[in-house]
Amino acid sequence: MAKPTRYTEEMYKEYEEKGYWESRTLSDVWEQNAKAYPNDEAIADAHTRLTWSEANKWIDRLALGFLELGFQKDDMVVIQLPNSVELCLLRIACERAGLLFSPVLRTWRQKEMDNTLNLLEAVGVVIPWKFREFDYTRMIREMRPRIPKLKRVFVVGNEAPEGTISIKQMVERPIEQNYPPNYLDEKKTKPREFSFVASTTGTTGFPKFVEWPICRNMHEGKNYVEKWEITEKDILAALSPAAGGPNVAVYVSAPMVHAKTVWLEHFTAQNAFEIMARERPTIISLVPAMLIMILRDPSCGNYKLDSLRLIHTTGAALPPDVGKEAQEVFGCPIVGVYGAMDAGGMCYHSIRDSEWVRLYTIGKPCNGNEVKLLDDNGRSGLEVKIGEISVRGAELSSGYYKDPELNAAIFTKDGWYRTGDLGTFVENGNVRLVGRKKEMIIRGGQNIYPVEIENLLITHPYVAQVAVVKMPDPVMAEKVCAYVVPEAGQDFTFDKMISFLKEKEVAPYKLPERLEIIDALPMIAAGQKVDKKALEKAIADKLKAVDQV
Repeated sequence: MAKPTRYTEEMYKEYEEKGYWESRTLSDVWEQNAKAYPNDEAIADAHTRLTWSEANKWIDRLALGFLELGFQKDDMVVIQLPNSVELCLLRIACERAGLLFSPVLRTWRQKEMDNTLNLLEAVGVVIPWKFREFDYTRMIREMRPRIPKLKRVFVVGNEAPEGTISIKQMVERPIEQNYPPNYLDEKKTKPREFSFVASTTGTTGFPKFVEWPICRNMHEGKNYVEKWEITEKDILAALSPAAGGPNVAVYVSAPMVHAKTVWLEHFTAQNAFEIMARERPTIISLVPAMLIMILRDPSCGNYKLDSLRLIHTTGAALPPDVGKEAQEVFGCPIVGVYGAMDAGGMCYHSIRDSEWVRLYTIGKPCNGNEVKLLDDNGRSGLEVKIGEISVRGAELSSGYYKDPELNAAIFTKDGWYRTGDLGTFVENGNVRLVGRKKEMIIRGGQNIYPVEIENLLITHPYVAQVAVVKMPDPVMAEKVCAYVVPEAGQDFTFDKMISFLKEKEVAPYKLPERLEIIDALPMIAAGQKVDKKALEKAIADKLKAVDQV
């Protein structure tokens, strides 16, 4: 039994009595939709379209197929796929078969996959044969002698090489005819268990893994439905990688109201335009970097994109001016969710929030969560005006998988998760994000928050991307360095930057004292976050090389 590490009987009692945690599972939802809406289209990608009944048949056949191959309760299956029908339904199938699953980014290679498959003691792995000119089966074949627990390699696509099992053949085989209709009822993962082990990337080296119990997953899905008023009339599109991106609403909330979902295999601005024009989604989920790429693409005005009623971003702070521009271009509000793969959703925007709340705050704690701000001494209260955001509640994960030391370091004994982000309370209980505690620049004793400078510089017409980081200084200890990717064909200079920021009335001590022009910002998490540690190291090394520190 995959018992959540951090949850206690007292937590179950409290959150179940308050109605936050329920007895349904996501597998139940797909099964119920298949009975109630068998012929309605449920899910689509560029290659496959399925009704609820067809999708549920896929799920049953995959689940039974895993069990027939000898998979046991809580065996681990790692899924390394692009956004697709198969990625979504394999996750449900593992839940229905009582297996653990961990969807990981398709951009991981041998270093990350070797560590992951061994750490998770994976019994199975699901991959494409080849995708974007990379041979995944060759990678796994070369690694396999170092992964003693791995028994089965499954391949998605029309063909599967020798030594692998075809997912396509599994879903085409009427295996359900060999079993009674209720055979999987006792096999499936229960609400108080976890099946989903989320991967979270960072700059510390290898990935971490987090338990996401079913009861909290369903609660998070309900929160999205209520905050954004999602109904069966909506079509939700996953534009960012579903293994590690902002797609909980697509994966969980949509089935809860039997709304259709569409999945974008590989993100480019052009691909996003095409899927929006073809599938006519009402809600899209993506990270701010992707939204900026869409807005900056010259063909943005060539497509009819008027189906949208809501844009959802998360994964990084959204510059307010970018949010305003997106609302003007698409004619609909933009909302965000403040959360982390390590913890889950923490604060939400409602579709009914004012524009100021949606653009300049991270919203209020979601139903079942509470937030407090901590000063450097760990104190909270009214006297703490800016402090580290700390969260506790029904939507938090049950902790890190097989990592009690990390659980003890990140979660307090009474259940608080310390985010590492700095925030302040503003009107009506909303929280405003100030910046990352570790990224805060202390210049001669004065605090500078990079996000403030970044949100201004990104509005300059010559700036395509920007990241502000600390650089060492022998006198001030730290100073401000701005990394900028200019718009194509534009000459962005230090003088232009300073003049622009002075026009915005930025305090003199906050002005960057160095500008680095680069072709692209280093990214982590499949292009969802800027690798600021790499930028800080790069400027420190450059200054050290010329004896400036």
